[in-house]
Parts: sequence; C-alpha cells; structure tokens
Amino acid sequence: MPRLQADAEPTRWVAVTDSLGFKGRRHRKAAIGMLLAQATGAAGAPARPGSGFTAWAMSQAVPFLMRRANGRVLVWVWKADPELLVVMAQVQQATSQVRAARATMPMEYDDTETFRGTYLGNGEKLVVPLPSDGRTPPFATYTWDLGSHFVSVTAVCSDRERFGTVIGPLDELARGIRVVDDLTVGESANVLRLDP
Repeated sequence: MPRLQADAEPTRWVAVTDSLGFKGRRHRKAAIGMLLAQATGAAGAPARPGSGFTAWAMSQAVPFLMRRANGRVLVWVWKADPELLVVMAQVQQATSQVRAARATMPMEYDDTETFRGTYLGNGEKLVVPLPSDGRTPPFATYTWDLGSHFVSVTAVCSDRERFGTVIGPLDELARGIRVVDDLTVGESANVLRLDP
C-alpha cells in the first residue's frame, strides 16, 4: 500500500501523526477538542461538560491509531493556534464504492478548481468558506485521482473570519504531498518497469 510523505513547514505546522506521549500532547488535545466541538455544533447538540475528557482520551489513542495506518494518514495542526485549523491527508484505494460515493456528493462539491501539486500533478481544489447549512465549519479539500488510489487533503477551520488567512499556507502544504511505495525487485530481474 502506498504511503504519504510531506515536508510541512515546522514554523507553521505541528505533526500529530508521529507524536507520542508528551510530544505534541497539547496540540493533539486542542485539535481533537475543536473537531468534537464542530461535530457537536453541526449536529445541533449543546456542548457537554465532559467533552474535555473525551478530547484528552482521544488524544492519547490517536497516535497509536495513526501508527497503525502506516503512513496512509497524516495530520497537522496550526502551530500558532491548534484549535484554529486541523489538516488531514490520506491515501485510499480507488474502489468502485469510493468512486460511487464521490460521484454522489452534493452539488456544492462540483465547484472545484484545478490545483497543481508539485509531486502529484493536477488535482482538484474545493474551498467552502461559508457552508450552506450554516452549522458546518469552513473547510477546504484537495484531491488527486492517481488511477488506483485517491489522495485527499482536508482542512477544517474553527473560525470563519480567519479562514481566508490560512488558505495560502494550506496550498503550500498540499503541494508538498507525495506518495511513496516500497518496491520489491527480484534477484534475477535486471529491469524494473514502472507504470506511467
């Protein structure tokens, strides 16, 4: 299975993917708390007092789940304000079910523009600063169809007012995403053939 790599600017981003224990703990907890609050708000439910403990518990489990993903999922938070922005990149096999799910997305997902990645070529970019339902937080997605796999980068922001200020750094992070894979070469073969 292919894995993802990216060179995120360390002055802007904190990687949640490889953080274990105390390393990155505050950033993990803040990011998970923000996502839980956004999900609760989108569902129309009031915030619960125990959600802080839930964020803490999930922040302890997330690094182990990420490690099991073995490079198929990468997550970052905005260093200056971890509760402002969470970014997740993932690679998934392009099965017929995934293609069908992408084809049946709501109409607002058709409003994409071409986005060129440094390593992945042309893909699609969708920015939704004001979702139509009024409860969903602003978000941006970047998607590349590699034939056998999809690579997607999704960013969720907690502040509609500040969302426009992070689009430039998001573009830069998304451009640096690349796919790597381990290749096994037989001892007798002297030619390695790669699909275009």
